[in-house]
Amino acid sequence: MGQQRGFRVGVMFAREQPPEELVPFARDIEQWGADDLWLVEDLGWAGSIASAATVLAATERLRVGIGLAPAPLRNPALLAMELATLARLYPGRLAAGVGHGVQPWMKQAGAAVTSPMALLEESVIALKTMLSGSRATVLGREVTLKGVGLVHPPAVVPPVLIGGMGPRTLRLAGRIADGSILVEGLNADAIASGRALVEEGRLEGVEGAPHEVVALVYAFVSEDEQEVERVSAPKAESMSGFLGKPPEEVFFATGSSKQVAAGLEVIHRAGADTLAINLVGEDQRAQARAVLAALKGNG
Repeated sequence: MGQQRGFRVGVMFAREQPPEELVPFARDIEQWGADDLWLVEDLGWAGSIASAATVLAATERLRVGIGLAPAPLRNPALLAMELATLARLYPGRLAAGVGHGVQPWMKQAGAAVTSPMALLEESVIALKTMLSGSRATVLGREVTLKGVGLVHPPAVVPPVLIGGMGPRTLRLAGRIADGSILVEGLNADAIASGRALVEEGRLEGVEGAPHEVVALVYAFVSEDEQEVERVSAPKAESMSGFLGKPPEEVFFATGSSKQVAAGLEVIHRAGADTLAINLVGEDQRAQARAVLAALKGNG
């Protein structure tokens, strides 16, 4: 599907869903034509590595995206070991997103650092070095590694993506990462602006290196306008402060399955290579099936 349309389509597994629902959800969206399943790693919820391993073992072709592993909680040496194991067992089916972590949560966990930006840059450089089969020596502001390497590096190196929303983070992603993950709620103009910042960073990176821009997109399938307002308004209000935008500017793809699919197309045309659908409201399995069918032209 992704190749036919020029972009990949993934579905997020909501953190509110209990872990025992993960395998049937993953198998369903694979059957319905999704390219990816995307996982979150928020403090106190399910762990991304255990969840990724479970999905990869239970499915045949889905790529599993981690969005995001918080750098303050994940020592790069240990994260490299975990990702390399998955990449060797399931080559070509993993995309690893890393981010700053939500700072109040990092403080709550005793993992806050002086410079989240330095930590993210040093962690991603070390992670990519180890995954590529080299030894990492980093004597940085936040990361110290002395000749750490992997005994079993992956033959197919998984892409390492950086998630964030600030200009410095997006430029960093363009400069050192294999991809970027843009947060939910961004409209087409904001997606285009984010892509432009990534491209600025790429000018300072490895010339010609591929870079995948992933956009997380809120979606709700319903033709009942009152129901759409009831479900989307609280999310928009919550994201408003985070994004620094009024609630009416927080993007949602809503309406019939065809209208949701059209909204996703708009985000793709604005600069996203991969769309990770973050479904809200009830019966997300039925919503996922309807949207995936619409994207294939069967909805």
